Amino acid sequence: MSGWLGRLRLGPNDLLRDRIYRRLWLSILISSFGGQITMLALPLTAAVLLNATPTQMGLLTAMELAPFVLFSLPSGVWLDRVHKLPVYIAGEGLIALILASVPAAWALDMLSMNFLYGVAFSIGCIFVTAGTAAQIVLTQVVPRERLVEAHAKNALASSGAEVAGPGVAGVLIKLVGAPLALLADAVLLMISVMILRGVRVTEVRVPHSKPHFWHDLREGLAFVVQHRLLLSLALVVGLWQMCHHAAMVVQILIATRTLGLNEHQVGMCYIGLGLGTITASTVGNRVSRRLGPGPCLVLGFAVCGVGWLQLAFAPVGTWGVASFVLMLLCFSAGAVLIFINFLALRQAVTPEPLLGRMTSTMRWLILIPAGPGALLGGYVGEHAGLRYALGLGGVGALTLAAWAWHHPVIRNVKTLPTAGT
Repeated sequence: MSGWLGRLRLGPNDLLRDRIYRRLWLSILISSFGGQITMLALPLTAAVLLNATPTQMGLLTAMELAPFVLFSLPSGVWLDRVHKLPVYIAGEGLIALILASVPAAWALDMLSMNFLYGVAFSIGCIFVTAGTAAQIVLTQVVPRERLVEAHAKNALASSGAEVAGPGVAGVLIKLVGAPLALLADAVLLMISVMILRGVRVTEVRVPHSKPHFWHDLREGLAFVVQHRLLLSLALVVGLWQMCHHAAMVVQILIATRTLGLNEHQVGMCYIGLGLGTITASTVGNRVSRRLGPGPCLVLGFAVCGVGWLQLAFAPVGTWGVASFVLMLLCFSAGAVLIFINFLALRQAVTPEPLLGRMTSTMRWLILIPAGPGALLGGYVGEHAGLRYALGLGGVGALTLAAWAWHHPVIRNVKTLPTAGT
């Protein structure tokens, strides 16, 4: 193997030796780098440029989540009838166009919170289908018994972007402003589209002699609800999403208003996010094999909870900034431990013809609590204080970890199951 990947001295069976997976991995790396810019630029545009309140920040997040509740189930039915890769590619391109509309609105003096709500909702609508399609494409490229490894490598690709991306994003935002910085993400997404174009994957689709929308939708929903492991995973990860979004909506406000950080300093702090992802991505597969996918997922809940709770009690000043970085590190490490196991488990037990409906149903179930969590975090942050919203997320995640550990369906999953089990 030539080039920089060859110089990494990959093992003989390393997934990156597969040409198709390598292109998918490279696309994830590039789009993740751009995603770091948007992750900072969009909320900073709201918080700094438009002086958004905590409640408005919660509503901004809820608007991005609303399409998952509204459209996840029907999108899964549609995805099981079409090729997934073209949907994934088209989604990347459409998000690039939507992001480019923000600096255009700013230049025309049309930028407002209502405009950002529309941007967030539109991005959410695309993620409903394109994001689900992206998850399924991985199962068409990687053998199912190596899904935890593949998700860990994907997280490692994201972590590289998370280390370098926030610092670059902070500098870029400081130089040109948060709205214009979104153009950089749009360009990177188009590069990702060019990498994915021409990729060929083998997709086994069972033709429907008499496709019926409502029958197919009920079939996908029934498969998840009647599968004890999938239903248990949806419950615990959905509750974690509620805690996550309650804490997430106030973290930029904590950084800018409580700790007094500027845009560049916030970007530098977000390097902690990448460090946590790199650490968990590097050891996550080994930890999952040693503890089992179920216990490893529970460990992720606890790590996130510790991060949010310690920031809720942190002082203002240098120690407060260090605590903010530690929170980001704990969150990213915990989230990787959660999702490399959550995604692998749900994909491993699902037959190929049901992957689209299972994925969209699971995303629907776990994100139903996320919107109320974001609104609750915004309300608590505005009326009780930003630290209380963080404390709510931290106590909730630690309580969830304790409960999930005593839930046998989760705790007893020590190996990756197979479809039909």
